[in-house]
Amino acid sequence: MLAYDEGVRLDQDRLTELYRQLGDEGAEDVVCRALEEIAVRLSYASKLFGRGDLQEMRKCVRSLSAISEQIGMVALSRVALDVCACIDQGDEVALSATLARLTRTGDTSLTAIWDLQEFMM
Repeated sequence: MLAYDEGVRLDQDRLTELYRQLGDEGAEDVVCRALEEIAVRLSYASKLFGRGDLQEMRKCVRSLSAISEQIGMVALSRVALDVCACIDQGDEVALSATLARLTRTGDTSLTAIWDLQEFMM
């Protein structure tokens, strides 16, 4: 049995800058909304994959990447772009594996940024 341990890379400087620009309350609001959107899009991407709607899935995952990048979730953003590349290349085996990796990375990234955000307050 393989043990999956996805490394999480958070850009703390990006979060610090967000808090500096928007203040504690504004940044917290942006981050919380982004985390919610990321969770929704992770779930939706899996549903779209199951339906075989790869074009809509690509849009969903591309926007997930942009939202992740905005709040410093570097690894999640990169893996989301990898999913887009698999769709573009038409490689469904790689897509399935990369989507699973996106889900794992998303789960660990959401937890990590939530913990970091609590630390910054």
